[in-house]
Amino acid sequence: MYVPAHFAAPTGLLATLLGQGRLADVITYGPDGLDATPVPLILSPDGGSLQGHLARNNPQWRADGAPALVIVRGPDAYVSPVWYEATREHGRVVPTWNYQLVHVHGRLVAHDDPGWTGDLVGRLTDLHEAGLDPRWRVADAPSTFIAGQLRGIVGIEVTIERVEAKSKMSQNRPAADRLGVMRALGAGSADQRAVARVMSDEAEPVVP
Repeated sequence: MYVPAHFAAPTGLLATLLGQGRLADVITYGPDGLDATPVPLILSPDGGSLQGHLARNNPQWRADGAPALVIVRGPDAYVSPVWYEATREHGRVVPTWNYQLVHVHGRLVAHDDPGWTGDLVGRLTDLHEAGLDPRWRVADAPSTFIAGQLRGIVGIEVTIERVEAKSKMSQNRPAADRLGVMRALGAGSADQRAVARVMSDEAEPVVP
């Protein structure tokens, strides 16, 4: 991934986005070319891999041992030049897009093991049910039903070999332009407001 220095983000962005419940794309290369599946993932307890599961009928899990790329997307929004002070000053501006993105490079490991997938499903459920009241737990469903569901999935794990994190949040714009973008996005949709919140937490613009 192309990451200019002023858009580089710490690798901790991965844990942040996964903690927000962001869906990830798991991409591998198989006999028929590229395969991609959207998957909810969670960091392993030791932080060395990403863990999730695929439907047993999805042949992608058979790419066991193959190189894999995981794409985790954060909030994103279109940025209009009308929000820039520079538009009024000289007009030499163009539209762009603000976004957060993490690429994880590694290898796919398949876990055709109900014990492994059962533990994973429990941790995934606890993550995404956190903050809900009432909360649903795996134990709330009949054990025989859960056992049947587990037979229909295969656990996957992507070992983390390299992480590229990018947060493009108008850091290359003058402060007045950046403020205009934050104000406009802050009054917009839920997705736009999410970008505005990230912008307010980012470092100061690199352009004076």
